[in-house]
Amino acid sequence: MLKSMRKHARYFYVLFIVVILSFIFWGVGTVDKSSVPTVVEIGKDKITAEEYWRAYDQVRTSFRETYKDKFNEEFEKKMNLKDLVLNSMISELILSKAASDLGITITDKELQDIIMNNPMFKKDGVFNQDVYFRRLQIQRQTPEMFENYVRQQLLSQKMKQLVEFSAEVNPLAVKDTNVDDKAAAAKMQEIIQHNNSMAIESYVKGLSERMHLKINRDIIS
Repeated sequence: MLKSMRKHARYFYVLFIVVILSFIFWGVGTVDKSSVPTVVEIGKDKITAEEYWRAYDQVRTSFRETYKDKFNEEFEKKMNLKDLVLNSMISELILSKAASDLGITITDKELQDIIMNNPMFKKDGVFNQDVYFRRLQIQRQTPEMFENYVRQQLLSQKMKQLVEFSAEVNPLAVKDTNVDDKAAAAKMQEIIQHNNSMAIESYVKGLSERMHLKINRDIIS
């Protein structure tokens, strides 16, 4: 089982991004959070317990649908799903703040393209404004709140791309006369993904120390 988990380790991060862009709203920086339990604080920005559990439930549901009967309490504990979700949320927030500090922006066109191509807001395969407003109303979100959230996620993705550019791969690392081109390409891709992951993890760790990250894990234990 652990072997299977390692094999699909990258799947978690892909799934997490898909889920949050599909319809998870953390609402970071959009509502008054002074009276609710806070799991994470980075300056004035917070991730509340409600936001965390909402994300956790969505990711957990997606894993259950993917792994079917294999996904049980033991599987979840070995994956350390609670920490995986929390760390992903923290990384997204830190990276979006870093992007803003560097002057990186999201154009209205970029924002519009993401929203209009979201299947949750389509009817008969086409973006429908009434569906959009109705979905947001169900989630108790205003268009401004949701659009600010999407901008944050896009900023995070842009920052990740910048960090990944610095994670260069040495072609000699995959030079092996005993493997064919297909195997070499697969190995190169694996190394690239590993280097990208390590570069982002290192970058986020450094930023978290400078941003005075505060985490209250007792709330979600």
